[in-house]
Amino acid sequence: MIKAKRFLMYLFLCIVSFISVFPLYWMVSAATNKSADVVSGRLIPGGNFMENWRNLMASQNVGGAFVNSFKYAAILTIISLVVSSLAGYGFEIYHDKAKDMVMSIILLAMMVPFVATMIPLFRMFSSAGWLNTTIGFILPSISTPFLIMMFRQSARSFPHDIMEAARIDGLSEIRIFFQMFIPTMRSTYAAAMTITFMNAWNNYLWPKVIMTDADSQTMPMVVANLTQGYVTDYGMLMLAVLICTLPTAIVFFCLQNAFAEGITGAVK
Repeated sequence: MIKAKRFLMYLFLCIVSFISVFPLYWMVSAATNKSADVVSGRLIPGGNFMENWRNLMASQNVGGAFVNSFKYAAILTIISLVVSSLAGYGFEIYHDKAKDMVMSIILLAMMVPFVATMIPLFRMFSSAGWLNTTIGFILPSISTPFLIMMFRQSARSFPHDIMEAARIDGLSEIRIFFQMFIPTMRSTYAAAMTITFMNAWNNYLWPKVIMTDADSQTMPMVVANLTQGYVTDYGMLMLAVLICTLPTAIVFFCLQNAFAEGITGAVK
């Protein structure tokens, strides 16, 4: 009976794993096939990878878009982690009722859809001359209510006795944050970095609005460009999707253990 239950459990896990991995396999396989083969539903890898690669490089500035996406995502991730962690740390460590009210207002901002603020933001950034600039890309997402709440929850598990001992030893508040809080919350920073990098890399709507120059395009914009027109080369399109997916997949797989610890609030 126990063996039968174990067999059914592993069978179920194998089926679920196959369903989860199959889209990734199909994407890789489609990147090596012709457009007609992709439309017909061919699942076996083909020999058209280099032809799709040459067509993609000839039709789109993939290298420039890849560099732009990585630059924007890396800068946004670093600045967002510093700003959001400082905010979450301050809300919890220097806690009072006024800060609770401010935090409630910040959390209410999560209910406002980005499309409601997109046009005012575009007019402000256009007047400031920030179109097609890095600051124009990162400023609306430099801090999010979710990350602030995440770091605030993590700061609740930070040992206050250690802070008091550090203050007695003469450490300033800035040194306590950078030398004690950040090393202790490594898993939280890893989780926040994964989320922020993936969101920044996959962001399409705001870059489409703010990046009007072809040289400032990002990878999601390149993928969207391939779907325009009367005929879509699906082999070339899936190759572009594969290239666009690799950086986020690598970041997640490298940080998956720390990501799980950070989401559950584990502190080491």
